Amino acid sequence: MDRSSLSSSAYADLVDLGRRIYDRALIRREDELITDPRGQPIGWLLDTRVPMLDGDLFAEVGGVLGDRLRDRDVYQVVGYGFGAYPLVCSVLADGGTPAFKGGLVRDEAKGHGRRRLVEGPVTPEKPTVLLDDIINSGRSAAQALELLREQNFNVVGMMTLFNFTWSSGQSRIEDDGIWVDSLLDLNLRENKNSSSDSA
Repeated sequence: MDRSSLSSSAYADLVDLGRRIYDRALIRREDELITDPRGQPIGWLLDTRVPMLDGDLFAEVGGVLGDRLRDRDVYQVVGYGFGAYPLVCSVLADGGTPAFKGGLVRDEAKGHGRRRLVEGPVTPEKPTVLLDDIINSGRSAAQALELLREQNFNVVGMMTLFNFTWSSGQSRIEDDGIWVDSLLDLNLRENKNSSSDSA
């Protein structure tokens, strides 16, 4: 979304929401041991499940994302990974019309039952937006896109809560022909070794 098109009060509201999510999601090494995917200690990470599983912020985020999706005339969302699942549910809970359809992407198709890779009442031919909590390197988003394309999904965009601007994730996804819209860009950084790609 082009934030320059927002009124000053709408932009201030967006920044306020982003800060409240950030403040609730920020985990520091002083508070508990946190590690990167290799098991090495890191200074901080954002665990967006903390604010997104809080009823007040859940509804507010769902409303903001729902409005942005309607502006793009997209009514089908999918999520890949634990950080995305509350986002999908928050959009589905948004009370606007038309209602959204949502899906959850597995790492691999379930071996029994309906044996699906993508769960939920979503259909491949409808424009679909991938939801995720954070875009950093873009690796998990690229993996989700690959899985969705294997199922012939028409993925047109990606929405996130936060975009870590010091990494190449957004350009990686955009280079693949997908638009990216983040609630807020984060350009802070503790040091070059800090990461929270899987927050």
